[in-house]
Amino acid sequence: MDHTLYIYNTALWTMTVMAVFVFVALYFVKAGYGMFRTKAWGWSISNKVAWVLMEAPVFIVMLWMWASNGATTALPAFLAFLLFELHYFQRSFVFPLLMKGKSRMPVAIMLMGITFNVINGVLIGKGLFSFPPSCFNEGAAFLLRPLSILGIAIFFLGMGINLHSDHVIRHLRKPGDTNHYLPSKGLYRYVTSANYFGELVEWTGFALFTTIPAAWLFVIWTAANLVPRAAAIHKRYREEFGAAVGTRKRVIPFIY
Repeated sequence: MDHTLYIYNTALWTMTVMAVFVFVALYFVKAGYGMFRTKAWGWSISNKVAWVLMEAPVFIVMLWMWASNGATTALPAFLAFLLFELHYFQRSFVFPLLMKGKSRMPVAIMLMGITFNVINGVLIGKGLFSFPPSCFNEGAAFLLRPLSILGIAIFFLGMGINLHSDHVIRHLRKPGDTNHYLPSKGLYRYVTSANYFGELVEWTGFALFTTIPAAWLFVIWTAANLVPRAAAIHKRYREEFGAAVGTRKRVIPFIY
C-alpha cells in the first residue's frame, strides 16, 4: 500500500474512534453554545462573527484541495465538490447574516469547530481528488446510477429541511422579545431538533452519492455531535414546556 494512502486510512480510523468518544462524552458535557452557553466556557465573541470564522475555513480548504489537484471539472468529483461548497457557502456567508439577536459563542467552541472543519475538509478533499473510488472512473455515467440519483435527492432533501428549520427558529421571536418558545412548524411537529435532522439527512445523501469513506466518517461525526445535543435540547424543552412537547422525538422522527 502507498505510504500516503496508509497515513490517510489511519487518519480515517483514528477519527472514527474519536467520534465514538465524543458521542459518549457529549451526553455528559453540554457543548457551551446556544442555549447551553455559560461563563465557564470562557471568553466569547459575537455569534455571527464566530460562525463565519468557524465555517469559512473548510470552504477555503476544500477550494484549495480542488485547485491544488488540477481544478478538475471531471464528474463525479467536481459535482461532489460543488455540493460540499454549496453547503458551506450558505453556512459560512449566508446563515450568519440571517442570524437575529445578540447571542455569543465561546472562542473555545469556535476553535474546536475550526479544527474539526479543517481536518474534515482535508479528508473529504483527499477522498474526492487523491484517492477516489474506482467507480469514479465511470465519469458522467456515474451520475445515472440509482444510488447516485438517490444520494443527490437525499442531499437536497436534507438541505431543504435544514434551511426551513433554521427559518422557523429565526422567526420564533419578534424584535426585542427575549422569551423562549417551542418551535412547532415543519418537522418540529415531530422532533425538537429538526435542523439537526436535516443536517444528518443531507450528509447521508452526500455519502451515498460519493461512496467515499471520508464522507461516511462525516456522517458519523455529525451524529456524534448533534444526536447528544438534540437529546439535551429535548430535555430542556421538557423542563421548560412540559406536556406541550407532546410525543415529539429528539432528532429522528418517530424513532429517537
